[in-house]
Amino acid sequence: MRKFAIVPAVALVLSVTAFAQDPIPQLPPPQDPESRAEAPAPAPQTKFRSGTSMVALNVTVTDGRKLVTGLTQDHFEVYEDGVRQQVRFFEARSVPMDVILLLDTSSSMREKMPIVHEAARGFMRLLRQNDRGAVVAFNEKVTVLQELTSDTAAIERAIGSAEAKGSTALHNALYVALKQFGRPASGDGEIRRQAIAVLSDGEDTSSVVAFDDVVALARKTGVSIYPIALQSQFAALRAASDRRYFSESDHAMRTLAKETGAQAFFPTTVHDLRGVYASIAEELEAQYSIAYSPSNSRADGRFRRIIVRVTADPTYRPRARAGYTAEGYRAAVDGAGPQLR
Repeated sequence: MRKFAIVPAVALVLSVTAFAQDPIPQLPPPQDPESRAEAPAPAPQTKFRSGTSMVALNVTVTDGRKLVTGLTQDHFEVYEDGVRQQVRFFEARSVPMDVILLLDTSSSMREKMPIVHEAARGFMRLLRQNDRGAVVAFNEKVTVLQELTSDTAAIERAIGSAEAKGSTALHNALYVALKQFGRPASGDGEIRRQAIAVLSDGEDTSSVVAFDDVVALARKTGVSIYPIALQSQFAALRAASDRRYFSESDHAMRTLAKETGAQAFFPTTVHDLRGVYASIAEELEAQYSIAYSPSNSRADGRFRRIIVRVTADPTYRPRARAGYTAEGYRAAVDGAGPQLR
């Protein structure tokens, strides 16, 4: 179990091995029981790798109501700062996925934890053979309960070990998760989809990391962030009233989801979590993985705006990350922030 303490104005110290994950076990595909004995050994599984620096996108397409699947590469156009880019990689379903589960374990979650455990376990069962999952708990501290693994039993044990106490450091948790697990938005190596599903039930009360720093780091990685902001009974009453109410926390969560091409959810009761996690799982299953080599290859630290268009139907609405910061991999993982103990 790794714990993270917050040390203001001290550089983040992370071992390079935190980003070098173990090889994915090559498991055989499902077989018919009657033919299992005679079946030949499976061929080595294809890994999706980029030979040059590429920008990876997770793209969700809807028709305004439901998810759209079955599109091909010819149906997509990608623009960076207004310049059309050449798509060099496209895959609808087969790209392996990393799902990082962040659970608020502050004291306000104590009575909700049994339902949270059940819903989270159900969500992480979406992982396929070559996918990986990780579990992070946070209150005023950030604790990695389970590193990335394809062992679903280990993931479920980690979820069950999350106990509620203390205050809430939501920004710290997101920052640490992006540092620990996030791959650069532009980089070499194996192409994997990555998503963070973060559950919290209240305002951030103890972070030293600012929200703008979380957004800046998210722009340097290719991680989709799905915030789940469980509403208190008072927030639900305000929402039901005729008065307009602005929540800075809710606005921040919507901004983070939009920046990373994901969705934010605001369930009114803990019993809604199963449906929320099911919606996220369905979206992840329906995403398109697209990658391109940017025509502007300068690592100048500037933000590059990305627009994805779908030409198949004018009513189709693609959703992807808003852009990325054009910095090298080292710039994406260095800098001030929480320190790893």
